[in-house]
Amino acid sequence: MSGLRVEHVATSGVFALDGGTWEVDNNVWLVGDDHEVVVVDAAHDEQTIIKAVGERNVVAIVCTHGHNDHVTVAPQLSHELQAPVLLHPGDRELWEMTHPGRAFGHASDTQRVDVAGTALEVIHTPGHSPGSVCLHLPEAKVLFTGDTLFSGGPGATGRSFSDFPTIIGSLRDRLFTLPEDTRVHTGHGDGTTIGAEAPHLAEWIARGY
Repeated sequence: MSGLRVEHVATSGVFALDGGTWEVDNNVWLVGDDHEVVVVDAAHDEQTIIKAVGERNVVAIVCTHGHNDHVTVAPQLSHELQAPVLLHPGDRELWEMTHPGRAFGHASDTQRVDVAGTALEVIHTPGHSPGSVCLHLPEAKVLFTGDTLFSGGPGATGRSFSDFPTIIGSLRDRLFTLPEDTRVHTGHGDGTTIGAEAPHLAEWIARGY
C-alpha cells in the first residue's frame, strides 16, 4: 500500500429524474498512487477530473449508480483516459436515460478492482437505485458509498427505481457489518464512519426515510 491515497474532486451540475431538476454538488474520488488510479463516479465536469488524474494511468471509472449526476461524463472520461466504465447492470435503464446506446462494463457484487497494489471490493447495495454499489478498501478502512449512505441517513428513495425497505436491507446486511472505524466517503456532502451511523438504523426505519 506504499503511496496509496484517496483524493477528492468536487464538481457541480444538474441532477434530473422524474421530470424534476436539482442543482447538486458531487464528490468524485480518486483512489491510487503516483502511477495509477481508479476514478469513483463521473460527475458533471470531465476536465476537472482529468486535471486531477494528471499523467497517471486510470484503471477504471467506477460509477456507484446510474443517476445522471454520477455518470454525466462517463463516456467522455472513458475516451479521454482510455479506461473502462464500470456500472452494475441493474442500473442499465438509468444509464440509458443519459447515454442511450453507449456500452459499459459491469461492476458486479464481490468483484475486485485492482489498483496500486491493493483492490477495491464491489458491494451491491440496491435501494437508492437497483444497481447501486459501494466500494470497500479494507486495507485503508475506507468505504465509498455513492448515494447509499450519508452522514445522517440513507440515500433518498422517493423517486423512480428506488425502494426504502431495500436500502435498509443493504445498510443492515452489507454495510453495517463492516468495522465501526471504516471511514465513509459519500457521493454528496460530508463523510462519516460506519460506527457513527449504524446505531441510528432503527431511527431511520421508524421515520421512514
